[in-house]
Amino acid sequence: MRKLVLLAILAIAAAVLPTALAAAATTVPEAVQAGPTADQILAKVASCKQISNGKYKTDEDSGSATVPVCDAGKAVFWKADMDIDCDGQRTTECNENTDCCFLPDTAFPQSDGKPLNAAKLPYIVVPSSSSIWNYENSGLSGGGSCAVIYNGKVEYAVIGDTGPNKIIGEASYATAKDLGINPDPKNGGVDSGVTYVCFKNSTVNPIEDHSAATSTGEKLASEFVGGN
Repeated sequence: MRKLVLLAILAIAAAVLPTALAAAATTVPEAVQAGPTADQILAKVASCKQISNGKYKTDEDSGSATVPVCDAGKAVFWKADMDIDCDGQRTTECNENTDCCFLPDTAFPQSDGKPLNAAKLPYIVVPSSSSIWNYENSGLSGGGSCAVIYNGKVEYAVIGDTGPNKIIGEASYATAKDLGINPDPKNGGVDSGVTYVCFKNSTVNPIEDHSAATSTGEKLASEFVGGN
C-alpha cells in the first residue's frame, strides 16, 4: 500500500512540476532600460545655443579654444574630450604615484566631509567660475546630476569637482572606466566625442551615492527628452 501511495505522489509531482516551473519562468521580468538612450539624449543637444562668454580649451596646450557651453532648456551641455580626474581620496588607482597632479581633495565633499573617491564614484569636473562662464548662474552646483555620453553609452554622474577656469572636459577615473574609456590618469582619457549634459537645479543626495545619481539622472533625462 505504501508503495502505491508513493508512486501516486511521484506521478502527481511529475505532472505538476513542469507546469509550475513554466509559470514561474513567465513571471520573471525582463531587464529594461529605465532611462532614455544615448541617441535620444543626443538628439536634444544637436544644436548649440551658446551661453558661455567665449569658448574653452580642452587642454592647456590646445592651440585654440573651441568648446562652448550651451543651453538646452532644462539642461546645459558641452561636447569635448575627457581628461581623467583622480583627485580626492587616496586609493590604489588614484594617488601621487599614479597621477603627477594628484590632489587629496575635491571641491565638493562626501556627506561625511571626506573628499570624493574618484576611483569608485562617477563624477565630472566643471570649470571654475570666470568671465567665460559661471556654472552657478546656470543652475548647476556640487552634487548636481549629469548624463555623460560616449560611444553610445550613458553614464549618470554628479558634479564633483572644479578645474581650471579656461579648460573643459574632465571626469573621474570611475566615469571613464564605466564608459569604456582608458581611466589611467597618466595616459588615459579620450581626445573627443564626449557629451556632458547637466540638469539645472538638480541635486543627488548624498553626493557619493551612485545608485541615487543613476535613478535621479534617469528621471531627469526622461523629462528632458520628453520635453519641448
